[in-house]
Amino acid sequence: MDLRERVVGAQEALERLAGAIPGYKGYKEKELRREADKLLRMHLARRFEEQRGRLTGVQSRLVEAGELKAVVALERAMMRLQLLIDRLKTAAYGHTGLFDAVKVKQEELDTLYNYDYALAEGVDRLSEKLDGLAAATAAEVIAAAGEDLVSLLEEINTTFSRRMDVILGLVETDE
Repeated sequence: MDLRERVVGAQEALERLAGAIPGYKGYKEKELRREADKLLRMHLARRFEEQRGRLTGVQSRLVEAGELKAVVALERAMMRLQLLIDRLKTAAYGHTGLFDAVKVKQEELDTLYNYDYALAEGVDRLSEKLDGLAAATAAEVIAAAGEDLVSLLEEINTTFSRRMDVILGLVETDE
């Protein structure tokens, strides 16, 4: 279910009644989009944290096996993954006050939501890479897989950076 639909569905009868007031409906829809965006990013952060736990498990296994060179290769991936998680948790989610310098328009909120939603595919791709990494036994294979993880995480971080470009109005929105 689309998170926007879930947030709208959660409205109580009083909120629905208030939605009939002229001008209030547009304001409330914007707030609902903001809340859906925030909920999605928090969900993504949790999913990326799960993958971080899996990566930590692989690193622990390598340490126990004495494969410290492979651990170092995976540490770069771990740093980029942690950066992504931190960015997801702290990114602006479209809420602007009356006097804020940067205003996020209603159509931009949908674009932000779509960027965030696309990041879910990144979690799945990361999970697949970690499946292969967990099954690997040779240090050279693990080091190469670590470089693949770094590349993937850089790509996901770049996608997330484009999100901020939308907030700053540096990118045209289609909607």
